[in-house]
Amino acid sequence: MGRTTLIAGCGRLGLRIAALLQEGGGEVLGLRRDPRDLPVRITPVVADLSAPLTSPLPPADALVITLPPSGFADLRVPLQHLRDAVPALPVRTVLISSTRVLEGYDASRPLTEADPPRPRSERARRLVEGEEAARELFDAIVLRAAGIYGPGRDRLIRAVREQRPVEHDRRTNRIHEKDLARAVVALLEVPEPPRLLHAVDAAPAPLGEVVGHIAAQLDLPVPPRALPDPGAGTVLDGTALHRLLGHLEVPDHRAGYTAILAGESA
Repeated sequence: MGRTTLIAGCGRLGLRIAALLQEGGGEVLGLRRDPRDLPVRITPVVADLSAPLTSPLPPADALVITLPPSGFADLRVPLQHLRDAVPALPVRTVLISSTRVLEGYDASRPLTEADPPRPRSERARRLVEGEEAARELFDAIVLRAAGIYGPGRDRLIRAVREQRPVEHDRRTNRIHEKDLARAVVALLEVPEPPRLLHAVDAAPAPLGEVVGHIAAQLDLPVPPRALPDPGAGTVLDGTALHRLLGHLEVPDHRAGYTAILAGESA
C-alpha cells in the first residue's frame, strides 16, 4: 500500500478501513465535520460537504466516500463540493453505496451486478443519483453494501431482546463490517478492480431465520411475526465479492452473531 487515502465521512466503517490501510503502511486522512473522536493515527480533515469548501483539501492518492444518504437531500451536492476541493483527481475512488437500489426486485432469483438499479423509495433514488455522480466526477468504483452488521450494530439483537414483531418471511442479505472493510481495501489495491460490486455474505436468509438464531444464542423466545408478513425482499449473489476476497472472514449470520454475542458476554 504505502499511499495516502482520504476517507470522506470517516465513521465506524471508515475507522475499520483506516486500520487496514495503516496495517499495510498507508497514511489515512479522515474527513469529518467534527474530528474530535478520530484516533490519533488518522490525520483529521475538518470539512462540511453540505456547503462549498473555502480551501483545498490535502492531496491524496486514493479516496473512499462513505457519505450516508440520510444526511443530505441530494447526494450530488456534497460530491460536487468534494470534487471541487480535491487538488487533483485521486488515482482510485471507491463509493460505498447500498443494495437498497435494487429494492424494486423480488426474491424470485438471485440478483447480480448485471441487474440495473430498480429504486422505489426516495432514499434509493438518492443513492442511484449518488452513484451516477460519483462515476461522473471521480470515475468511482461503486461498492453496494447489503445490511451492514458487526459489534455495535445491534438493531436485530435489540429486536430479539425487546420481542418486537419481525417480518419472518422477508428475504434479507447482509455483510459483516469486517468483510466490507476488506472489500474496500481490495478495490483500492487490485490492479483491475470491478467497476461495480455487491458486498453480501454467502448466506441470504429469511429474517425469521436470522432472529431465530439470535434468540437461540440468548436463550429467548423467537420474536413474534409481524402482520402483515408479505415475504418481500431480495436475494443477492455475492460470487464476485467472494472471488475478489478469496474467502469471507464472517461467511454468514450464524458465525457473525455468535461472535458478536460472545463478545458482549466477555
